Amino acid sequence: MNIARVRLLAWKEVRQLRRDTMLLRILMLMPVLQLVLLGYVVSADVTRLPTAVVDLDRTPTSRQVAGAFTASDYFDVRERPEGEQTLQPLMDSGRVRVAVVLPAGTQARLERGETAPLGLVVDGSDSQSASVGAGYASQIVARLNAERVATLTGGAHPGRAGPPAIGPPGSPGLDATVRVLYNPTLQTVNAMIPGLVAFILMLSLMVVMSQAVVKERESGTLEQMFVTPIRPTEYLVGKVVPYAVIATVQCAVVMGVGLLWFRVPFRGSVLVVLTGLALFMLTSIGMGLIVSLLSRTRQQAQQAVLFIALPIMLLSGFIFPIDSMPEPIVPVTYLIPLTYALEVLRGAMLKDAGFDALAVPLLALAIFGVVVFGAAVFATRRRLTD
Repeated sequence: MNIARVRLLAWKEVRQLRRDTMLLRILMLMPVLQLVLLGYVVSADVTRLPTAVVDLDRTPTSRQVAGAFTASDYFDVRERPEGEQTLQPLMDSGRVRVAVVLPAGTQARLERGETAPLGLVVDGSDSQSASVGAGYASQIVARLNAERVATLTGGAHPGRAGPPAIGPPGSPGLDATVRVLYNPTLQTVNAMIPGLVAFILMLSLMVVMSQAVVKERESGTLEQMFVTPIRPTEYLVGKVVPYAVIATVQCAVVMGVGLLWFRVPFRGSVLVVLTGLALFMLTSIGMGLIVSLLSRTRQQAQQAVLFIALPIMLLSGFIFPIDSMPEPIVPVTYLIPLTYALEVLRGAMLKDAGFDALAVPLLALAIFGVVVFGAAVFATRRRLTD
């Protein structure tokens, strides 16, 4: 092996890399971005779960229990419905993930020395948030019972007033019963398959569309297109349609495998799912086209897609619950189209949510589709006509 030739070849590659400034920036920024995202996002400490408290007892005891959930950092009490019948719409729309139901007569049962049931209703469409949330809620109830026993038996901390006595000594106390909606077995696959359908659609479209224009620019066929009678709109439609069909077939295959092999339930409307996927497809095509227009080589386009896909995957709630992310990062998740696609697919497939319950995420997907796809079409037409 000739060391001199190896040194010259290595120097040639370094000079080529120096000329490719976009690729160099991506290579330098990607590990930093991965470290920051994985360091902050990878966490099982779910906090600020949207919670509803249904107080049907309206006594000092029920207010004490509700106050314990309100004071906890793990729950964010946003709704106080008048009855249990209003919980279902709140759960379907995703506005509430946990509900605490205090039946009428809770205080009276405790005063008689009986067990007082307390209902915990959990949204199981996100199995990780559901299991962690149910555990936190059970801990709060257990702590309330322990504090109550300590107070009634004189074991409260000296010099500190304990909570008001809610029953005679020796009474059983509160008994929390957890009821999981939509995914009673809390199987992770039931939440992952709908997410995989959306993520595979996005990734496959971005990968192929990112090569659409840059590939022809590299091979020199793009200039040949300019001298043909093909119009920019015809060129764009001809580029998009085949890849959109392929992505649709991929989604159908993944959905079929998920339903038939993994036995994921499908309780909702096919029309809702197709509407959400169609709107999300426009955004994915637009992002891929924009990457293709900004990239000068196919290698740049591939690295750019990976650079974009990683934060989208981590921050959308596809793998890690948004409720476990730090507060400064949570607003960023609302700028990611995949976040809303997951809400639509999980809501329609697991919750049987319709257009009314999923109006907000569908509207967000429509806005993303119009803005991103419209910008990509405008930029592509401008590039072809220049």
